Amino acid sequence: MSTAFRTQLWINGAYVNAKSGDTFVTVNPASNSPICSVQAAGADDINDAVAAAAACLNSPNWGYASTGPQRATILRKLGEVFTAKKSEIAELDSLDQGKPLREANADMDDAISACAYFANLAEKREEEIVDNGTEGVFQTRIVHEPIGVIGAITPWNYPVLMALWKVIPAIACGCTVVLKPSELAPLSCIWLGELCKEAGLPDGALNVVPGMGHPAGSALSNHKGVDKLSFTGSLPTAQKIMVGAAGGPRALSLELGGKSPLIVFDDAPVDATVDWILTGILWGSGQVCSSTSRVLLQRGIRDKVMERLLERLAAVRIGDSLSAELRAFEGPAMGPVVSKGQYDKIWEFIDEAMEVHTCAYGGRREMTAALGEGYFIPPTVFVDVPMTSRVWREEIFGPVLCVRSFDTEAEAVAAANDSEYGLAAAVFSADAARADRVARAMRAGITWVNCCQPAFIQCPWGGVKNSGFGRELGKWGMEEFTSVKQLTSCASGHQWELW
Repeated sequence: MSTAFRTQLWINGAYVNAKSGDTFVTVNPASNSPICSVQAAGADDINDAVAAAAACLNSPNWGYASTGPQRATILRKLGEVFTAKKSEIAELDSLDQGKPLREANADMDDAISACAYFANLAEKREEEIVDNGTEGVFQTRIVHEPIGVIGAITPWNYPVLMALWKVIPAIACGCTVVLKPSELAPLSCIWLGELCKEAGLPDGALNVVPGMGHPAGSALSNHKGVDKLSFTGSLPTAQKIMVGAAGGPRALSLELGGKSPLIVFDDAPVDATVDWILTGILWGSGQVCSSTSRVLLQRGIRDKVMERLLERLAAVRIGDSLSAELRAFEGPAMGPVVSKGQYDKIWEFIDEAMEVHTCAYGGRREMTAALGEGYFIPPTVFVDVPMTSRVWREEIFGPVLCVRSFDTEAEAVAAANDSEYGLAAAVFSADAARADRVARAMRAGITWVNCCQPAFIQCPWGGVKNSGFGRELGKWGMEEFTSVKQLTSCASGHQWELW
């Protein structure tokens, strides 16, 4: 991996310094050591980025004047660029965010597939003629236009992938984007502008403005030149963004947190189920909004699942994601959590729970002490915690699993739905009818049967309740960046009889 990190803002097709001269440091979470200083965007830089995006939107070669085939060509070329740079981008995310390389490479595979998928959607989108009941007197056509300038604010847990979940469909629709990546892992996103330009995207169509939540994020969410805000992150930040959006008013979509349940019935296969439980809580070191962190085990299978789960947890390898050891390791592996702040927050939850609940595995700092100064946390499992406890109800965003038992299907569904969140849920059972019934009964935007965590670019992603609104991915995600226009024409010479 090159050590020449890109550390500037990307505005109107070029790297520029922040006007204030302010910078921030991004840190390698595996060693708690600085990687580099990054230019920190302020309100003036946001103004420049939005102006560049607006100018591009109204230019003769993009935005309202662009065509689906034109946008498809750029997206397919972008897929080629990402393929050529896949290893470098994946290593950059692994260094900056801490995730194992296998996860970072999987993120890039998803991004490459998304380029091809949304290129096809852009190419095939056609006008629709609506039967308006006037028997040929009036003709109504529905056309799809870009919604405008997009303010995209993205998280640190999937730095490049979450950005591209917004950028790629926005490009497919002809929108322009001002992207504010998280200050905790900005390096791969800073590079996106340059890579998109290499693929043929016009200057100003994608602008990248790394910086802090204030002033950069707040300036973007309150900017009157932004037509839609698309945010992925925490509920408290989302509430601030909603206030900014209301001042427009402007369109808004939110993909927020979760406290996802995973229900296991007595007839579920133990080994496969445990594998999915591990995936649900250890992928991304538990720093995933859809993490299935609440596990409900039917009483008859509880002991078998717990025995196998503890065996598998003991074999999980934890360490620096870019080390030779973890690169070569083929079993379940975890890197560090992203930052000191996140590390301290997770340990606060664990320490509090250790005093009052039963810990079946983990929960002790000495388990990762030999790994050095990085932000490593062992997988931790609490059992039989009350449903009123913080560790059961609040999103921890770390490798902390809570387990409870249940007897009846109705009891399990009620416990699963007893949450302010509703992003994802999972059910495991050999009884297909029961599994389908329970999946439909759980209040979540995504429900999995006999698996958890797979996401497909063809399918909608998003939640209900405090997990947000709007959808990403699939044709539904593309609609989030589309303005639907009605064009109604009258037969020449026809006079409206009501006048």
